[in-house]
Amino acid sequence: MRGRPCAFYKAQKMTLKNTEFTVLGAGVAGLAVATALAQRGAKVVVLEQADAIREVGAGLQISPNGAAVLRALGLEGALVALAMRTQAIELRDGYSGDPVLRLEVAKLRPAQAFHLVHRADLIEVLRKGAEAAGVELQLLQRIEAVDLSGSTPRLVTATGAERAAGFVIGADGLHSKVRGALNGAVAPFFTHQIAWRALIPATPGDAAVAEVHMGAGRHLVSYPLRGGTLRNIVAVEERRQWVEEGWNLRDDPLEMRLAFDGFSPRVQGWLEAASDVWLWGLFRHPVAKQWFSQRAAILGDAAHPTLPFLAQGANMALEDAWVLADCLDRLGVAKGLPAYQALRQFRCAKIVQAANSNARAYHLREPLRAVAHLGLRLGGAVAPGLALRKFDWIYGHDVTVGG
Repeated sequence: MRGRPCAFYKAQKMTLKNTEFTVLGAGVAGLAVATALAQRGAKVVVLEQADAIREVGAGLQISPNGAAVLRALGLEGALVALAMRTQAIELRDGYSGDPVLRLEVAKLRPAQAFHLVHRADLIEVLRKGAEAAGVELQLLQRIEAVDLSGSTPRLVTATGAERAAGFVIGADGLHSKVRGALNGAVAPFFTHQIAWRALIPATPGDAAVAEVHMGAGRHLVSYPLRGGTLRNIVAVEERRQWVEEGWNLRDDPLEMRLAFDGFSPRVQGWLEAASDVWLWGLFRHPVAKQWFSQRAAILGDAAHPTLPFLAQGANMALEDAWVLADCLDRLGVAKGLPAYQALRQFRCAKIVQAANSNARAYHLREPLRAVAHLGLRLGGAVAPGLALRKFDWIYGHDVTVGG
């Protein structure tokens, strides 16, 4: 069943009309699945702990597999209006700044669009799509506990109030209450890598190129956003010292600059411009063993948190959202839920592992680093499309195609 849409089962399509769903979390996964369900006739409420859907986060890369879901939801045009279409992906020597490999994604894959977008802009696209589909969004709804032991899921809010849910979907991220209710507590593993993120002002007109600057035990990713008026920075360093997981820990910009001292003048210029810097520890979480129960399911980071080294977190969440809604609509709850996990679990685990491998490749030390970079340069010169073809299994996959 791996990779096949639920239409594979040739079951009679079932309607979700008036079926009630409660989605926890108004991020990419939550808003996408809410929209996909509501477009199929379901009654969907999204519970978000924040007091507003405000501009948070930084840049995202939406690859063709994620864009396919937005297209199927009728939201691709809104994405294109706000995003920059990626022209190329460049791997560079962090110290000299010299190119190691350039993947001309726009030329090599003209029919497949890669997009650079601010997370807040994507969230706004999804929020409007959910609103148009009839989704109800409730703010200030922090869920502290999820009880799946009874016939109806029971949610306990931060104020101690209880509310019932016909069917609960956990799109509540790394520390998902729904995942915990399904799988119990599992301690994550600190990778001994930390990451800074920052947005800096930029001059409009920068080429839509995602750059990866590689050094010994560290690397930095940067690309423009919002027509080149902003530049997104994610800088990763290997470190033995533990740093807490999460996106809300501020750090001194000097710490990031010191970690990348010796990198090229281009990188140094970016870091000098960074005044508002956030730090988080990178942890590995196992892919969840159980993604559903009779009246609950999880998706996105709640099911398969990934390191950010393939830029697939948001894309996997979009894929999950479509497949979960499609399976429930076509097969009903009893058959749709196991089909959903079967279709998604292997692929997501494979992507998570590929992201782990990318981290090691970016951080090579001498003499392996020089040998690997030489191999990439030669390979790029001889067969410029070969490196990109290695990831066709990710980018060329379209979960919305029926069969």
